[in-house]
Amino acid sequence: MTVILSDPAASVRGVLREMPRKIETSRLVLHPFTEEDRAAVVAIQTDPATHRFNPDPPDTPTGDLLFDSWLAHWAEHGFGYCAVREQGGAEVLGLTGVRLRLFRGERVLNLAYRFAPSAWGRGYAVEAASAAVEWAERELPEIPVLISVNSTNAPSLRVVERLGFTRFEEEVYEGAVSRHFRR
Repeated sequence: MTVILSDPAASVRGVLREMPRKIETSRLVLHPFTEEDRAAVVAIQTDPATHRFNPDPPDTPTGDLLFDSWLAHWAEHGFGYCAVREQGGAEVLGLTGVRLRLFRGERVLNLAYRFAPSAWGRGYAVEAASAAVEWAERELPEIPVLISVNSTNAPSLRVVERLGFTRFEEEVYEGAVSRHFRR
């Protein structure tokens, strides 16, 4: 697994309003990661069930490095991946959001979502990711949202379809055939 500690894309701070301190949907609340979210987010990110389609799943030290990079992205850009909870709930169910990255030399907003197995099957991925995409398309319309999915990950491909993304291209990425989608 590749871990990017410093995003190569230039900061967009100053050209957008910062992401709100929380985004609410009918059932969920998305909020910027805090240090208090680390254990739950790393546990979700390193759970073998959440990476059953990944040929090189992250271990706990890698999960911690990823979390550090996500906190750094927030500090640099004013937006990024978010912890997801049910309205009024304390448990972190998953994560979603967008962050800047370069894709073949083009600046894109990488959409990510990952939920604990206990939260699967409730439509949370679509609901939370949709809220993140709506924010990104409203605040940074000039930067395309991209999502990369392992081509054998049928559940995630269904989420991508429900979000209205279309197939962009397919390639071997980090050891697996991936499809890169845009809206």
